[in-house]
Amino acid sequence: MDSVKRQQHTPKKEKTRSVTYRLPVKLVEEIETEAMNHNISHNVMARQILEKYIQWDRFADKIGMIPIPKKILDTLGIEMSATEINEIINIIKPVIKDTVLFIKGKYDLKRCIETLEDYMRASGMKSDHRIEGELHHFIIQHELGGNWSIFTEQLLQEIFKEFLPNSEMKCQTTEATVIATIALGGDFNEHSY
Repeated sequence: MDSVKRQQHTPKKEKTRSVTYRLPVKLVEEIETEAMNHNISHNVMARQILEKYIQWDRFADKIGMIPIPKKILDTLGIEMSATEINEIINIIKPVIKDTVLFIKGKYDLKRCIETLEDYMRASGMKSDHRIEGELHHFIIQHELGGNWSIFTEQLLQEIFKEFLPNSEMKCQTTEATVIATIALGGDFNEHSY
């Protein structure tokens, strides 16, 4: 049996350079406090903030993203019907395509997956990508209820069907988590294109 490995999201050895910024004392103190609360250095915290901005936040206004409290999505999902889930997916598919084209400059499976991962990271959803031989397991922990699991499963089905019409995706779902499994090959990496 093949061992399960996690998909790497950043290069192991990146070139770095030191930079100095002049920041208000209160801002530096807030970053240091937040870093201490997360048990990381303030340098790592500053890097995470800048990476999030570069990967997602700088595009959010341009693509019309607005933050919505999780409780609102949770509440809306409770009464969502199968028809409404399908309607939302039909509305969101072209939005995803436009977003991927705008952010990544091209629309393909790798860039689409990477953009969805960037979105989940920016919105605080937990996700992971594990590889087991030819199989890729995309794990999404949204914690928004069963209807949002159905929505996530169907959206991923649509995305994979668009790029891989002859492949079959299998899903395992709970009220809070979706695991989508599809054969993409052992060398598939959404971060290399």
